[in-house]
Amino acid sequence: MMNKQLILVKRPVGMPDASTWKLETQAIPALEDGQVLIQQHYISLDPAMRGWLNDAKSYIPPVGIGEVMRAGSVGQIIAANNHPTLAIGDYVSGNGGVQQYVISEGKGWFKVDPTLASLPTYIGTLGMPGQTAYHGLLDVGKAKAGETIVVSGAAGAVGSVVGQIAKIKGCKVVGIAGGPQNTKYLLEELGFDGAIDYKNEDVKAGLKRECPEGIDVYFDNVGGEILNIALSRLRFKARVVICGAVSQYNNTTPIVGPSNYLSLLVNRATMEGMVVFDYAKSYGSAAREMATWMKEGKLKTREDVYEGIENFYETFLRLFSGDKQGKLVLKVLED
Repeated sequence: MMNKQLILVKRPVGMPDASTWKLETQAIPALEDGQVLIQQHYISLDPAMRGWLNDAKSYIPPVGIGEVMRAGSVGQIIAANNHPTLAIGDYVSGNGGVQQYVISEGKGWFKVDPTLASLPTYIGTLGMPGQTAYHGLLDVGKAKAGETIVVSGAAGAVGSVVGQIAKIKGCKVVGIAGGPQNTKYLLEELGFDGAIDYKNEDVKAGLKRECPEGIDVYFDNVGGEILNIALSRLRFKARVVICGAVSQYNNTTPIVGPSNYLSLLVNRATMEGMVVFDYAKSYGSAAREMATWMKEGKLKTREDVYEGIENFYETFLRLFSGDKQGKLVLKVLED
């Protein structure tokens, strides 16, 4: 059997180009005792992937040159050699990377049930994006009923779940997204109370319109000038959750930081970064609660699925163009 793998061959400056990676085909070696062979079905594409390409100190080591590109994934075990807990036929999710097959001893992989939710959902709302939204909003943002929540990147995998959880918790929710199709999605499908189209209107004016009394929790996925504007609208004791800064990931110049940071002082507000791995012990309980909300129809999930490992780069670019809704997924299983 042969395995197609996407290998990192150079570190990009600015926006990665197609030559950042190369697609290789390798023979799959025989399993050693205690190993399983996972045939991967879907790969998760996330803005964090851009940060993993940089050889810089971060919350996780960078992808090494010559290594398979890191990515969350979901698939099925098709071979096993005396593994104590995993068997042929089991569906599992983990960090298998951008490749069609992965050999593992099982560490970091957990079983999923495709009869309860579609496989892409396990790398979306019931995976790391959903966990990020849940813990970022409730544990870091400490959102409470009656508060006004603003989320940027609101039509994406994390932002769309943040807004829905905030609504479930009784909050007023305003989303910032790009383009009329995305703002319509927020308002008509996800039930947001307001939406701001950063591509076609002034964000400052939009926040003033949608949040006349200010912001209690700002959940930031984009950074840059939108973060700066949001800081100017904070209420007393507001909380700012720094989840990502997709607008800055491909900069070739210094990162744009907030000049309005003194708003934190004036309003006695806080700004805190969050990394989902810090909440690993609570993944199970959070997933069960989100699954219940989904069953009850309170939490909707959407996966934007594209096909073919050969199309990784074109799909990856959608993370930065905003040309997607919900969770961006690449199907690598060949029919």
